[in-house]
Amino acid sequence: MKSKKIIGIVIFVVLVLAIIGIKFFGLNGEGSVNGLTTVYVATGGGKEDFLADEDVIKILRKKYKLNVVFDNWSNGKTVQLPLIRESVGLGNSDIANALSSGSSSYTIHSDGVSTYDALFTSDQRFYDYYKLYPDKEKGEADRYSVKGGNLTLNTPIVIYSWKEVVDALMNEGIVTETDGVYYISDMTKLMNYILEGKKWSDIGINGLYGNLNIASTDPVTSSPGATYYGLLLSVLSEGQVTVDNINDNLPKLKQFYIKSGYMNNTPADLFDRYLKVGMGGQPMIVDYEKSIIDFANSSPDDFETVKDQIRILYPSPTIWNSHCFAYFTDNGEKLYKAFDDKEIQQIAWERYGFRTGITGGEYDVSSIGIGVPQTITSTVSSLKMDTYNELIEYLKNGE
Repeated sequence: MKSKKIIGIVIFVVLVLAIIGIKFFGLNGEGSVNGLTTVYVATGGGKEDFLADEDVIKILRKKYKLNVVFDNWSNGKTVQLPLIRESVGLGNSDIANALSSGSSSYTIHSDGVSTYDALFTSDQRFYDYYKLYPDKEKGEADRYSVKGGNLTLNTPIVIYSWKEVVDALMNEGIVTETDGVYYISDMTKLMNYILEGKKWSDIGINGLYGNLNIASTDPVTSSPGATYYGLLLSVLSEGQVTVDNINDNLPKLKQFYIKSGYMNNTPADLFDRYLKVGMGGQPMIVDYEKSIIDFANSSPDDFETVKDQIRILYPSPTIWNSHCFAYFTDNGEKLYKAFDDKEIQQIAWERYGFRTGITGGEYDVSSIGIGVPQTITSTVSSLKMDTYNELIEYLKNGE
């Protein structure tokens, strides 16, 4: 009996030591497991599927030895709340509970908080704004010092429509076609048609009832909608928004906003509705280019059914929706550089429709089977945060 007890004790001790050894040798001194460096990133929406892609995760782990944790954040909250994991209910549970109850105040400098290595916004204006000193009069939280970063994933604003609608717009001189790609070459004329209350029948489409309209997400509550209205403001301002011309153009945008009627709050819902109800329900909508590529990849049979009728219209100029990466630590910089990996960039384009690079990267767009330009060069710059705030405030409350 004694020998059996001794053997049992020895086995138990060996198992305990083995577990301790695995944990000890698996850590690299930076809180990482199995030789991987863990990187924590506060992440804006719109790229969740790409960041969760199994192949992307494998590349980051095998080639770059990075285990990346992407926490979901609202863009606006990244400057209003302390950029710590506890602000979104993660990390130290005691601190998270204290923050949620409002009974305590923590900053990125407080002891015991879980800090971030990087910020991955889904809009350039928030990236640019985060790099500024926090406005304490507006209650903005302390910020990390940004060591570097830049635009990482891009997708342009486009307008989705249908063959019959686009044919009519071409007859009106609003849309032109070049090498199978359709461009809104006179965006001002299209806006004026909408402001004037022209009907679909006025441009020869008798099967559609009501006035010309372009459905979008609400710019007051939706980042994509705000980006689109920023483009419209730039078009009305002939590419240069100034203190003088913004006051002249905001009332026009307000009327455009009123005529747009009901708006969805998320682009995914709007694009899904566009596909389901067709030309009769959604003749024209605003969305990102990436939506059609994501759809073609995730639902190839459905895409084949409708692709001959779908038309992608590229406003000339258009505006980028840029997902920007700002890193605060050396580990964050490692991840930023990893996004330059050619395999990762190819996955970003082929599966999720994200372009990389200033004009959109180098891809074989012909494989999509629908009119998509190789590069996009006719663009306007993203507006600054103060200009967007003035625009949104006027849409909400302006006369």
